[in-house]
Amino acid sequence: MAHELAAHSAELSSVTARAGRSVVAVHARPRFSSSGVLWGPGVVVTAEHTVRREEDITVTLPDGSTAAASVAGSDAGTDIAVLKVESNGPALAIAGEPAPGELALAIGRSQDSGVNATMGIVSAVSGAWRTWRGGRLDRYIRLDLTLYPGSSGGLVVNTEGETIGIATSALSRIAGLAIPAATIQRVLDEILSSGHVARGYLGVGLQPVELPNHQKGLIVLSVGENGPAAKAGVLLGDILVSLDGTSVSDTDDIQRILEARAIGQSVEAVAIRGGEQRKIVVTIGERPRGD
Repeated sequence: MAHELAAHSAELSSVTARAGRSVVAVHARPRFSSSGVLWGPGVVVTAEHTVRREEDITVTLPDGSTAAASVAGSDAGTDIAVLKVESNGPALAIAGEPAPGELALAIGRSQDSGVNATMGIVSAVSGAWRTWRGGRLDRYIRLDLTLYPGSSGGLVVNTEGETIGIATSALSRIAGLAIPAATIQRVLDEILSSGHVARGYLGVGLQPVELPNHQKGLIVLSVGENGPAAKAGVLLGDILVSLDGTSVSDTDDIQRILEARAIGQSVEAVAIRGGEQRKIVVTIGERPRGD
């Protein structure tokens, strides 16, 4: 038994050391650093909520040296920030979908102590999930492990050292999450291409309502001035019952439809106004950054 525990301990230590070759300390906020991952050539991915300035950012590299970094872009919705730095890490092996109960390690780095690790389990996994910040994660991956102040942005791996994602404490009030590798790559590609993540919007405030025939819809409580809905003729009190041919009863329904359509594309909304159905063609706009 003691031999098995020693072997298991040695393997975890080896996994931590290998993963640590891809993990940096990010100095972009007061008091203490966060962690980041050398995701590709010259690119560090970290947790957006830990990047509190855009200038004078440095990273402590795996060899202990310090390098200057610049912000390529960020997305608060998914809590991902992308930094450019003159350094490369080893290629990351991406894990398959994790299962509840699977062991996981969060690997971080600080300037003082170097590589650090915390171990626990993947406590829950589900499908695509919208964060309270408005972004979409390709998977909801909840972690049952301790995330210390500098752990956010660190690499989350399985016991084979394969990448599950990066750790964040900012997207759930229940527990830490792993931002999935698929989400990171999707957001990274868009940031490197355009500098930000574009999200479609209609420019309306909506609230679910139930109609007399048990049909559900979304009543328009506000219409943004000069927004896409206003330009299309949507009015306060209209009740949206479908968008782009799909019934809508919750604001998440609207977001799913918009995510599947390009900004500038026209979609047909069906609204009830004065007891009668009306068809309204709306051109999807780009959500102003900061909203």
